[in-house]
Amino acid sequence: MKTLSKLALAAVLATGVSGLALVAPAVAKDKKEEAAAPGFKLSKPVQAVAFQAQTAIKERNVATAEPLVVQIETAATTDDDKYIAAALRYDLENTKLLLAQTANPKAPLDETPLAKPLDALLAAKSTPAADRGKYLFRRGQLAYNSGQYPVASQYFTQAKAAGYTSGDFDLQLAKVKVQAGDTAGGLADLDRYITAQKAAGQPVPEAYYRFAIATANTKKMAPETLAWMQKYVTAYPNTKVWRDVILQYAFAQNSLAVPDKAQTTDLYRLLRAAGAMPDQAMYEDYANSVYKNGNPYEAAAVLKEGTAAGKIPASSSFSKSLLTAANAAIAREGSLAASEKQALAAKDGKIASSTGDAYLGQNNYAKAAELYRAALSKGGVDASEVNTRLGIALARSGDKAGAQAAFGAVTGTPRAGIAALWSTWTQVGSTAPAPAA
Repeated sequence: MKTLSKLALAAVLATGVSGLALVAPAVAKDKKEEAAAPGFKLSKPVQAVAFQAQTAIKERNVATAEPLVVQIETAATTDDDKYIAAALRYDLENTKLLLAQTANPKAPLDETPLAKPLDALLAAKSTPAADRGKYLFRRGQLAYNSGQYPVASQYFTQAKAAGYTSGDFDLQLAKVKVQAGDTAGGLADLDRYITAQKAAGQPVPEAYYRFAIATANTKKMAPETLAWMQKYVTAYPNTKVWRDVILQYAFAQNSLAVPDKAQTTDLYRLLRAAGAMPDQAMYEDYANSVYKNGNPYEAAAVLKEGTAAGKIPASSSFSKSLLTAANAAIAREGSLAASEKQALAAKDGKIASSTGDAYLGQNNYAKAAELYRAALSKGGVDASEVNTRLGIALARSGDKAGAQAAFGAVTGTPRAGIAALWSTWTQVGSTAPAPAA
């Protein structure tokens, strides 16, 4: 006994009938002519009761239909007879399931009686080719519901080859392949489907991307997880999706990356650029981190932005004191010209890098890029970190090609992943999420 899943029940309602259409005897003809199925030649014993059996099934009169179907199964001799017998048995068993579900929606349903007529329909020479796909699909569902995932995968694959389609069939096919142990194959199938849908100008549900990300992440497939995250924000570049992806990438319990302080700051910068900063805690952590790293300009800007967005309450004593400290530091430092001069005269790029950060905090992206380039040319700095920030400065200034080149020079984990997400933002940007339907 297996509980009929919502997926399976929907399929019963949608494909639970064989599509068989029997006709009653024509009044104008010999009264001895019995019911027939158009295009089929039935033996007389089957003709005698076939229409009555189908009528009883349509009326959900199981007590009347059962002995009639048994009579047909016993009398069936030809290929067409056997097809009719299997189709009527399939319809009858589906009707029983529907009646049981209606009587007690929470009770478990035994789907096993469907297996035999489905196997008979798939084996029958007279089964219309147009119906094979839905029978293969339904047979796959039986295997899926009983935990036979490799078998289900085979049936679903055959159903697709036979032309079966439904709203989320490709997602189901990918899921069952994953559960059958073929994670790479399932995700590859899903990717091919999405590519085809996009090429045809058809929308792809968010659920497809979310499934792929969760699956790849669960299987510790880091490159694939990141790639699917990039595909997701490319397809849905709104602030909510950006927030979800970045949080899952580095801040969730099962996150893909475990960034250090400097890397976290660059992820905060991405959340901010995407308009996706989530809450007071992150705004304040972001501001505090850059302030402690000698960048009061960015700290002040972040706190003001968080307050204006309503994420930081005006009553926050921490934010008030931090903003006061940041403004005081800005007043003391004054112009960055002296720091810039010192940076360009230094033997290594450390001062140039920190001055570039300060200019970045001021939204002076041209100057920031200039100082980051100086830092890279002098050396003595973390090249991947500086290239990440050079890319950020160029991206924020609108130099997409330059940004992509800088991000492409980033190596290491998780730096390269952070740069990849920034690279995607450079290409697609971010928009407000669509209103709820």
